Amino acid sequence: MRAALALLLLLGTAYALYRGKPYVREKVCQEYRTLGKENFRTLTIIANSRKYSNATFEEIGHLVQEMVSLAETCCADGAAPSCYDARSSALSAKSCSANSPFPDHPDTAKCCAQEGLERKLCQAALQHPPQPVPRYVQPSDEELCQAFKKDPKEFADRFLYEYSSSYSQAPLPVLLGSTKTFLSMVSTCCISPTPTACFLKEKLQRKTISLLTLISNRVCTRFSAYGKDKVTASYLSSLAQKVPTATFEDLFPLAEEAAEAFSQCCEAEAEDCMQEKLSEHTTKACAALSARDERIADCCKGGNLVQNYFCILNLPPVPSPSLPLAPELTNKELCSKEGPLKATRGLFETARRDPNLPDAALAKLYDALKKVREQCCSAKDPSACLDTEREQVGKELTPILTASHLCWLYNKHEFLDFKKSLQKRLAQTVPEDRPALLEHVLEQRASFASTCCTPGAPPLLCAAKVNSELGEVCQQEPCPQA
Repeated sequence: MRAALALLLLLGTAYALYRGKPYVREKVCQEYRTLGKENFRTLTIIANSRKYSNATFEEIGHLVQEMVSLAETCCADGAAPSCYDARSSALSAKSCSANSPFPDHPDTAKCCAQEGLERKLCQAALQHPPQPVPRYVQPSDEELCQAFKKDPKEFADRFLYEYSSSYSQAPLPVLLGSTKTFLSMVSTCCISPTPTACFLKEKLQRKTISLLTLISNRVCTRFSAYGKDKVTASYLSSLAQKVPTATFEDLFPLAEEAAEAFSQCCEAEAEDCMQEKLSEHTTKACAALSARDERIADCCKGGNLVQNYFCILNLPPVPSPSLPLAPELTNKELCSKEGPLKATRGLFETARRDPNLPDAALAKLYDALKKVREQCCSAKDPSACLDTEREQVGKELTPILTASHLCWLYNKHEFLDFKKSLQKRLAQTVPEDRPALLEHVLEQRASFASTCCTPGAPPLLCAAKVNSELGEVCQQEPCPQA
């Protein structure tokens, strides 16, 4: 397994085979011989589907075919020393041709304008953003077996592509384990005399790895989008909304620990990194929070720590207890040595008082506080700068209040009732003679709420929605309110 993962990390950049240095060539060829052609090919599909998560099945197929052919030809006994360099250079050139069959990228032309090593390094760095919401939907057992029996090889290839591209932010070891057990389940149960019982048994056995894939894709997507400091604040805010009776001192160490686990495991080669770190974290979270919240205690009753974590992760926010107004951060506090921690505490206090603020809105608030600190704390007159920026930031944060209203309404109603209620509210502020605007705003708000008012909201997509879909209509006077 370790050899396979070393190869995966090497193949994680689709053009890694180009490099041509003897030690890289020897490493690839050693792994190719160790794994064999089919296993090498399987891992190449996973790695490139993960890297080019928005590519088509056919584009990934062409790339995999070229890479496997390169290894098969140039790693053969008696292959010319120049084979590897020549074939990898030809692969690089082919990707720049007008009719290239490989995955496209907005920066492909920029890379192809360069030559030699610079072009290849540029190509190696290309990567698609993750799918905002995983597109893979598992077919029924009957549909799985029908497709498997029709063409086992194409079934496996297409599954590896669809699953790996959908969960592209899950660590490679997790993806490898999940896809391997799934294909084993299908190949076993589709020839079983009792397929229904077989699938039921196998699904129960792979429940942990399946949940681990969902969890790690979600948390690593957020970690990739936010970075360690921001994901710490995001995780802290989420816990504060789930357990608003907990103190900053209760929750901040848990948020720091979670962010550290993600930083270690999201790109780790170690097979069990994510499961081990999440299990350790879950044990500590259960010990710290079970006495404060019955829902947390219920989540922690099971013996499977991954399932317990999944339960906690998906708990909805709860109304906060009666708390005094959060103290406003002073200019002195913001620009002190403890400024970043003070700002994080301020975010915590805001989150625990408003369970309806979605992660995307809190992330916007985090960015605003960080921007103000960076612009003003090194200025000649920090206080004057901060006073000016606070006023400007206040104007920019109107979408945050809109997001809170929307999520409150969305969490209160079923979707159709939510839209009806939202339409009534919007009709009070949108001019009667502008029905097209009312419909436009309604659809934007409904889209935002259904995507971004949930625990697993995609961070990059929802950040864009806060700025575009909520910010756009708030340029009007008055701003339509939810």
